[in-house]
Amino acid sequence: MALAYFIRFSTYGTWLHGITRGMGSVDDEHNAYGSSFIPPDSAREARARVAMEQPPFTMNAAQRDIVRDAIVDLAREKDWRLWAAHVRTAHVHTVITAAREPGRVMSDLKARVSRDLTRAGFDSAERRRWTRHGSTRHLFTEAEVVEKMDYTLNKQGAPMATHDGRQDDEVRSRKEEPRTNGKEPRTQ
Repeated sequence: MALAYFIRFSTYGTWLHGITRGMGSVDDEHNAYGSSFIPPDSAREARARVAMEQPPFTMNAAQRDIVRDAIVDLAREKDWRLWAAHVRTAHVHTVITAAREPGRVMSDLKARVSRDLTRAGFDSAERRRWTRHGSTRHLFTEAEVVEKMDYTLNKQGAPMATHDGRQDDEVRSRKEEPRTNGKEPRTQ
């Protein structure tokens, strides 16, 4: 059983098959664990761009904040443990523990953030915002969770819209402390 999932998804039209930057992309022939990514192919990337039905979707600062807040709210509502989240201009990273399949968690996240963006007046519900899938990695050890939290929060360039789940732990701890109004708790 995984301790958490490392979930990454990108915005529509910003990470096309054949992409010539980064590590590449994944298609049906390159999606098994440990398999290589699609090699860079500028002609394939150009064909994918021509096939797009809408312009690429990128997020400004206000949109990134809405997406982060929607992820935090959904995790709290579902009683999922959100370890870390980082919303960038063209992609989202989360480290999350949830009692359901990671692909379903990712779908729930995308649906919630799209709903909240639409409600905030950023395009209509017909706007394509996300790639069809994304990356869902199972994290089996505490070391893997800590490493992916660090990667999510600190290794993405300048921080944009982030959430550090350790802050939630501090808030929970303060709420659980007995309220004594400055006096020692009474014992019987």
